Amino acid sequence: MSETAGISTGIAERYASAVFDLAKEGKDLKALESDVAAIEGAIAESEDFRTLLTSPLYGREEQQGAIAAIAQKMGLSGTTSNVLSLLASKRRLFVLPQLATVLRERLAEERGEVTAEVTTAKKLTKTQMDKLAKTLKEQVGKAVTIQETVDEGIIGGLIVKVGSKMIDTSIKSKLNALQNTMKEVG
Repeated sequence: MSETAGISTGIAERYASAVFDLAKEGKDLKALESDVAAIEGAIAESEDFRTLLTSPLYGREEQQGAIAAIAQKMGLSGTTSNVLSLLASKRRLFVLPQLATVLRERLAEERGEVTAEVTTAKKLTKTQMDKLAKTLKEQVGKAVTIQETVDEGIIGGLIVKVGSKMIDTSIKSKLNALQNTMKEVG
């Protein structure tokens, strides 16, 4: 992990802990969950939003004004809006993607779930997704939420990450292993 990513994650974890605790005290975890989903959706879909979070060209006041308008337009809860405003005032909006990830993990943990990041060569069908979730639940012992990413570069198979464990059955990794074996032989 790069030093910058480590710093961002550390900052995000501290803010996430505070936000989660506030939402839990206020019995507002459902609102926090929908806020996190909305923020992740905005980050994924809007290049302008990503630019607002990371560009040094926007001043503190511009970021605060923009983030307040965005939070109101998205209908975010008061707690989430206040945290976004605080991040903007401290010029720390760049940690928002990591903050959303940490909050999603904390919310899943609170529900007794675990998130599995699954990379596939093509989108899984509903049946395949259900079968994979069932198999992972048997292995992990907890309910599993699947976060799917499609990457045609793996050619076929799956890459599954659950916590610190990773299972790579992709054709790309098998071809790389075969290539390394052939280099050792010849």
